[in-house]
Amino acid sequence: MQSGIDMANFTPWSALIGGIMIGLAASILIVGIGKIMGMSGILKSSLVSLPRFSWQLMFVIGMAITTWLYSLFVGFPELEMGQPLWKIIAAGLLVGFGTRLGSGCTSGHGICGISRLSGRSITATVLFLFSGIVTATLFAMA
Repeated sequence: MQSGIDMANFTPWSALIGGIMIGLAASILIVGIGKIMGMSGILKSSLVSLPRFSWQLMFVIGMAITTWLYSLFVGFPELEMGQPLWKIIAAGLLVGFGTRLGSGCTSGHGICGISRLSGRSITATVLFLFSGIVTATLFAMA
């Protein structure tokens, strides 16, 4: 079963529920074990710690299992990239480089950092958004 994203009939309920679940997971991590939920750092640590189990590896496995379970009941939305593969790969590499350069990703800075009123995270998030808007605008005009 496939479901598409219908932007004409978008309701914020799924975004609200998803945001609450992400915030709950971030709260459980920071209150429970004192760790910040940043996906780039968690993914890197889970790969570095292989083959032994770590909380980071369990977190990544939990996300994969949950995505699979969700797809069984709701299906995945149909995505149309509309861009050549090389642009998507180049964009992914730039995001990875920017994540290393900024010492964190959008989830780490944007969700956890801003909620802790971190000046560095607020600055990083503003720059992420500004850069994304400028880049998308320039590519849309080209």
